[in-house]
Amino acid sequence: MEFKAVLKEKASYIEKLLKEYMPKEEGYQKTIMEAMNYSLSAGGKRLRPILTLEACKSVGGDYKDAIPFAMAIEMIHTYSLIHDDLPALDNDDLRRGRKTNHIVFGEDMAILAGDGLLNYAFEVMLLGSMNKENPNKYLNAMYEIASAAGINGMIGGQVVDIQSENKKISKEKLDYIHNNKTAAIMIGCMRAGAIIGNANDNELKNITKYAKNIGLAFQIVDDILDIVGDESKLGKKVGSDIDNNKSTYPSLIGLEESKEEANRLIKEAKEALNQISNETEFLSGLADYIVDREY
Repeated sequence: MEFKAVLKEKASYIEKLLKEYMPKEEGYQKTIMEAMNYSLSAGGKRLRPILTLEACKSVGGDYKDAIPFAMAIEMIHTYSLIHDDLPALDNDDLRRGRKTNHIVFGEDMAILAGDGLLNYAFEVMLLGSMNKENPNKYLNAMYEIASAAGINGMIGGQVVDIQSENKKISKEKLDYIHNNKTAAIMIGCMRAGAIIGNANDNELKNITKYAKNIGLAFQIVDDILDIVGDESKLGKKVGSDIDNNKSTYPSLIGLEESKEEANRLIKEAKEALNQISNETEFLSGLADYIVDREY
């Protein structure tokens, strides 16, 4: 089966699972559940939950054990998108081809919807860890996701990103932003999945290398698509980085050099997979997809 068809099939599976994990829209606080579910059900590539399950499988684990963590990582990712789109940050009107959360529900509910998804993610992980054998590995997996999303991960990267607007920054600082704002979550979710799958030290090392490289490559491709992408495929406006005076890979090293860097990172990511003895064909195909994607 063609890789894109396999990816679509896996994304559909994640969509089905998410519906089971979404909060029920009821009670006095029904509006916040509606806002949370509005963004959570907006589609997308669902790469992070897929990566969580695939990391678990790649080290010989039962992917079903990692499902609550896969759902949680998508909730955390979605909360970050809701907050990114707010007027105080990127001020975007469209996300995945739909009106952004604050346009539909207002800034107050959008802020709370993001907060709600972040907290709900930890409820889901905790419930999914109860009455399990070897509870420490689930705590370790939860720590990986919490730290990846926190001040030394995604939030840290977002802070430096915001503070770097309208400034010329070094490639070193740009790498810090990308490695934390984007790659950290991919590293966290894959390490979590691998830990749940009982990865050994060598497997965890190579899973981490793979995740870091595809995460950075993913963001470099995002930078490229913000210049040359098709709005109808992206589901959002292009040129926002230029409008917000953000430093990007193309603005620092050029468009062609950025493409070369993304390809180098993907090559190294696939080499890391060769050090893992279990099935990694899908992860290898995903690496190629990330650098070749159009949205």
